[in-house]
Amino acid sequence: MDPGEPREPRGEGARRPRDDDENFGYDDPAFDGPEYTRSDPYPDDAAAYARDQRRTEEIYEDSGEYQPPSFTPDELEGLDQGGGPRRFLPLEDEPTTLVARYLFPTERYRGEWKRHWIHLTTPIAIGAGATLVLGYLAGFLTRQNIDGMVTVAVLVWLGVISWVAWQVFDWYFDRFILTNKRVMVVNGIITRKVAMMPLLRVTDMKYEQSALGRMLSYGTFVLESAGQDQALREVKHLPNPNELYLRVVEEMYEPQAVEARLGKEDDDAD
Repeated sequence: MDPGEPREPRGEGARRPRDDDENFGYDDPAFDGPEYTRSDPYPDDAAAYARDQRRTEEIYEDSGEYQPPSFTPDELEGLDQGGGPRRFLPLEDEPTTLVARYLFPTERYRGEWKRHWIHLTTPIAIGAGATLVLGYLAGFLTRQNIDGMVTVAVLVWLGVISWVAWQVFDWYFDRFILTNKRVMVVNGIITRKVAMMPLLRVTDMKYEQSALGRMLSYGTFVLESAGQDQALREVKHLPNPNELYLRVVEEMYEPQAVEARLGKEDDDAD
């Protein structure tokens, strides 16, 4: 072969069709059906293009209306745990007779709370200890035939139990009260004590929880006011301190939100 003559292509390139071979690839009998009729892939006819577009839209057209997903209460249970907006615990709509006497007519009642049962641990522990000690002492004195001292031991035990019962009654009548105007603490059985602080004068408020308080859900509230003489500053052993803290803060800074929420709840109840 003369060096000047072009060489014939070999290998893969030799099997490639020429660009002007329009019938290449259509000699296979599998492509003889009418559905494989050769046509221009890019028709210039606008009507044909629109027809293809409509056919495509019909294929992907949604057969029905959108249906929002539905969930059962069991599936939604527990989704609000660990974060997000919290719902306040429900309270009574009306104050008890113990509290109602201390509210004036234009005041909006928000709730009342008894102190946590941890408040009774000291008197109950004293009563239980006195029962064990005086019971053992009474048995010892009986074996020694000292009847007079047994009577004294029984009287001492009755006195201790009466004091414990007094503390329990005092705990029952001790209330922390919140309204849209003030916070109050009312306690005492025979001698009633009413301490009050207007919400407008509260300059700072915090609550403290020990490790045991976090486990049993109680804490101590500390209220600071603009005045020097504070009738109500520290309130110990209040239940659900975070719940109560949110209620007081919302009442101080967002009273309109409280009224709107309570009004909505009333409408739902109707």
